[in-house]
Amino acid sequence: MAIQKLLIANRGEIALRIHRACHEMGIKTVAVHSTADADAMHVRLADEAVCIGPPPAKDSYLNIANIISAAEITHADAVHPGYGFLSENAQFAEIVESHNLIWVGPKPEHIRIMGDKVEAKRTAAKLGLPLVPGSPGPLSSFSEAKAIAAEIGYPVLIKAASGGGGRGMKVVPSEDQLESLMGQASSEAKAAFGDATVYMEKYLGDPRHIEYQVFGDGKGAAVHIGERDCSIQRRHQKVIEEAPSPVISPDQRAEMGGIVAKAMADMGYRGAGTIEFLYENGEFYFIEMNTRLQVEHPVTEMISGIDLVREQIRVAQGDGLGVKQEDIRLHGHAIECRINAEDPQTFAPSPGVVKNYVAPGGMHVRVDSGLYAGYRVPPYYDSMIGKLIVYGTNRENCIRRLKRALEEFVVDGMKTTVPLHQQIIETDAFKSGDYTIKWLESWLAEKE
Repeated sequence: MAIQKLLIANRGEIALRIHRACHEMGIKTVAVHSTADADAMHVRLADEAVCIGPPPAKDSYLNIANIISAAEITHADAVHPGYGFLSENAQFAEIVESHNLIWVGPKPEHIRIMGDKVEAKRTAAKLGLPLVPGSPGPLSSFSEAKAIAAEIGYPVLIKAASGGGGRGMKVVPSEDQLESLMGQASSEAKAAFGDATVYMEKYLGDPRHIEYQVFGDGKGAAVHIGERDCSIQRRHQKVIEEAPSPVISPDQRAEMGGIVAKAMADMGYRGAGTIEFLYENGEFYFIEMNTRLQVEHPVTEMISGIDLVREQIRVAQGDGLGVKQEDIRLHGHAIECRINAEDPQTFAPSPGVVKNYVAPGGMHVRVDSGLYAGYRVPPYYDSMIGKLIVYGTNRENCIRRLKRALEEFVVDGMKTTVPLHQQIIETDAFKSGDYTIKWLESWLAEKE
C-alpha cells in the first residue's frame, strides 16, 4: 500500500531529514512537537503539525497515546520513528501496527530481540556473527562470574543487559575487584534502566568501532551497504564517523558484509539496521544491533548514492528493496562531524538563541540541521544541533574539504563543538586514520 501521509514521531534534524525524503516521494507529512519545539524547522515545513505535550520528553516525544492520537486526527497512514525516543520501542511498534498504521521500521519482534543485549548475543551466535568471548547469558551469581572471568582472562567488562551509553558498564582489571564492580554495574543498571541484569564480556584492549549498514525486505532478501568507522568517541558517544573505514580492506569488507547480509536474510529482517562490531587485530566481534536508522547514516548515503530513508519507506509500504547486492557500488570517502551546542573544552551544554547562522556549502558538502537565525535551541533534549557531512574522491581530499567546510560554519549565540572538530582533523592520528575508541579521550586528557 502506497503511503499517502506519514507522521514523523521525532524532532530536530532527523525529523527534517524524513520530511524532505517524504516530499521528494510525494508523501505528505505530519510533524509532532512539544511546546518547546513549536518554532522548529520541521514543524514549519510539514504539511500539518500537532502539539503532543510540554517540553519534557516523557510527556511529549515518549507519550505513545498522544502520538497515536495525532496520527488518527490527521488521518496519517504511516509512522516513522527516526532515531532515539521511541525508535527501538517494540511496544510502540506493535501499538502503531494495531491501529492499522504502517510502521516504518523493523518487525516488533526483531526490535525486542535486539533490544535485549543478552538475547541479541544469542541470536547473533545462531546467525553466525562472531562474538566477543563472555557469559552465554545474564550472570546469575558471583561464583558464575568468577568462573567465566577465569576462563576468558582479565580484564573483563560487566555490562547492563538493557540500555547503553556507558551506564551500567564496568571494567574489571582483576579478580579481587570483580564482586565490588559487578555490584556497582548492577546497581547502575537498575537505576538507569529499571533492570539490574548484567552480563560479562572479554575486555578488548584498544579496538575500533566498526558498524555495517544492512537492509532487509522482511521476506528473506537482504543487502549490506558497507561499513562505517565510528571509533572517535567520548564517553561512548560518537563524535566523528567515516565511511569506508581507513583500516578495512576490500576483501574484509566483502567477507564481513556477506556474513551480515546473510544473517539479516536468514532472520527475515525488515528495513534499515546497523550491526556494530569491535574490531581488533584483524578480528570482528559483535556487540549489538541497532534496529533503526543511525545518526551517521549520511556517510553511507554519500559513498553509495542510496537514499536510506527512501528505502525505509519503500520497504515499509511493500515495494521491496530498490537495490540488489551486485548493484551496490561504494565510491570515494565521506566523513560526518556531529555539531553539538556544547562548550568545546568542558562539553557543558550551551543552549540559546541562534543570532547568526551560516551553513557551509559547495560541492559535496551536506549539512543536516534545523537551525536558522532567531531559532532558540531548547535545553530539554540532546545537544546535537546539526551534522556536517562531506564527500571526497579519496580520504585525503575529503579531509581537505572538511577543513574548508568547518571554517565556513557559523553559529553565533552559543558555544558549539566546531572548534573541537577543527582541532581533531589536524592531528596526526586522524590524518593517518590510526585511531581507536580510546584515542579521543586520551588526546583530550593530554590537552588539559
